Amino acid sequence: MTYSEDVKNKLTLKLRELIRELPDFCREFFLSMANSREIRTRVAYAYDLRIFFNYMAEEKFGGKAVKEITISDLAQITATDINEFMSYTEYYLNSEGEEKTNHENGKSRKLAAVRGLFKYFYRMEKIPGNPAELVNKPKIHEKEIIRLEPNETAELLDVIEKGEKLTDGEKKYFNKNGKRDLAIVTLLLGTGIRVSECVGIDIDDIDFQVNGVKVTRKGGNEMVVYFGEEVEKALKDYIEDRKKIKAQKGSENALFLSIQNKRIGVRSVEKLVKKYAQKVTTLKKISPHKLRSTYGTALYNETGDIYLVADVLGHKDVNTTRKHYAQMQDDNRRRAARAVKLRD
Repeated sequence: MTYSEDVKNKLTLKLRELIRELPDFCREFFLSMANSREIRTRVAYAYDLRIFFNYMAEEKFGGKAVKEITISDLAQITATDINEFMSYTEYYLNSEGEEKTNHENGKSRKLAAVRGLFKYFYRMEKIPGNPAELVNKPKIHEKEIIRLEPNETAELLDVIEKGEKLTDGEKKYFNKNGKRDLAIVTLLLGTGIRVSECVGIDIDDIDFQVNGVKVTRKGGNEMVVYFGEEVEKALKDYIEDRKKIKAQKGSENALFLSIQNKRIGVRSVEKLVKKYAQKVTTLKKISPHKLRSTYGTALYNETGDIYLVADVLGHKDVNTTRKHYAQMQDDNRRRAARAVKLRD
């Protein structure tokens, strides 16, 4: 499983709440995604479509109530309307009067939700055209990959293993959860799995006979990811402590537990990674995803095999991997050019 039952139930309730605020025909769209999109993705779509329909109700349909918007109204929306909505999302006030801004990534996510909606109803022949396809995606400016250098990785693990540089308050939590924290960070650094995959691991997903862990990838596919001796040691040390903990109901099988003895959540892992990483570097904002980048970079540097990196990281499209590691590929090509001497 990717999410604990408690988190999944809360997200499901939130999705139902959001759908009730949308035009009635949207319910059909979300039902169509039930088996193909994760619950968190559907909730994000619902939030974005709420913004879209609030805008259209005011700007396109003269203040019409969102719930009164019909499928016939949807058919009247043009590519120009959607482009104007995309411009609107750069800066606007939400229903609580809070200022909101979106850059390329945020605008791209909102367009994905709108495109998905129009694509579905066009495919179902309920609207005559798909204007969203005529709207260009925002150009995403690629950012440099932020990752830990080998010496920083070693220092990070030392900090967690020994509890160095921690405040008195942090040491209280460390004394109880130090082995858990070391196991989590070592696992993330040693396998490149996503934080959502990490928190979803159950005790019986670990097989020390082959040093493999079963994780649930995006889309629900299960995969065994293999780990080395350092990960093995960190996991075994933690599991000895884990056996002594009585987990809360519903979390009995969870590998990693929170302070409340429930399955640990994504946010908690993000916080603990940030806490320890700040002891090592204040110039880089290190998150679980940056640990994944650190692993991917190390694997690519060792093997030079972009397809292997894509497979291990669980990228469905190798172009996703190639995009992230394009600069390293370019560096390799530059080194190759310098390695060949035509004249001494």
